Amino acid sequence: MTGRTLRLSRLRRVGTEGQGGRPAEARGGKPRRRGTQPKVVALGGGMGLSASLTALRRITGDLTAVVTVADDGGSSGRLRDELGVLPPGDLRKALAALCGDDDWGQTWARVIQHRFQSQGELHEHAVGNLLIVALWEQLGDHVQALDLVGKLLGAHGRVLPMSAVPLELQALVKGHDPERPEGIETVRGQATVALTCGEVQSVHLVPHDPPAVPEAVAAVLDADWVVLGPGSWFSSVIPHLLVPELLDALTETKARRVLSLNLVPQPGETEGFSPQRHLEVLGRHAPKLALDVVLADEAAVPDRDLLTEAAQRFGAAVELAPVARTDGTPRHDPELLAAAYDRIFRMHGRIGPWR
Repeated sequence: MTGRTLRLSRLRRVGTEGQGGRPAEARGGKPRRRGTQPKVVALGGGMGLSASLTALRRITGDLTAVVTVADDGGSSGRLRDELGVLPPGDLRKALAALCGDDDWGQTWARVIQHRFQSQGELHEHAVGNLLIVALWEQLGDHVQALDLVGKLLGAHGRVLPMSAVPLELQALVKGHDPERPEGIETVRGQATVALTCGEVQSVHLVPHDPPAVPEAVAAVLDADWVVLGPGSWFSSVIPHLLVPELLDALTETKARRVLSLNLVPQPGETEGFSPQRHLEVLGRHAPKLALDVVLADEAAVPDRDLLTEAAQRFGAAVELAPVARTDGTPRHDPELLAAAYDRIFRMHGRIGPWR
């Protein structure tokens, strides 16, 4: 047994021991009979991950979100700078997405998303950010605190940070300075990378070898399906592949892996990107990553053959489905996305006991 395999084996046991082994109801989820539904892990951050979670909670109660922790803007950035904590914003959004559609769930979703409006220091702070940070300080444990918030909200799943240390996202950007369109420079900070007017060449994390949260690694290793994307490609999706232990888990897991593409390119980060180019930059950052399915909205793919060719380099099949809202906004429809995921899990997965 190699050193890496031994390390992953130890991390896998986290899922059945200690905090990671608490029953679902103690983690803010519903109790389940093992094997009656797929175990799904969704990776990402921001609104893209929220879209996936809102859909996935409709088809499984065994759901874990693994969230990026490189945000340095807004309320999260202020709390990170002042208190030295993980940025809580994307974690809060994931918890809100896991709230149910009943009065309890929707009330709590609105409460934790509420932002104060004032002339003072509380201006634009989100209630959920303050609650999460308060519990981190009280309990001294990121995972335990997030589990407790999930229990309070009645969340349909679990939320975990991908790393227990705050991360800085850095990017090599061509033309970040409009006066030097061919110049390449290092741009620091997720908020700045997301808004750059230049062309992002690559991204990396500081520190370069951040530790993964063991419960997150264990969840990936124990999953039936892992969902990556949609979301901000360079600042929410790719960062998961830059945490070595998490990438090892994604490579070694026996789970099937589905990549969910965005509906439109993101201004700044991926301006002008075709669906296949999204795959190309993903492959440059994680050459050994294999995928099983690439999901895209059928109206967002001008050339299916080119996307199929790009997906085949990952060993993946392409699934096209109507997953966008019908109001013309570039947002995923939760019901349509849930139907697409459900069909993929049933048609492309191994015959699972939940069938």
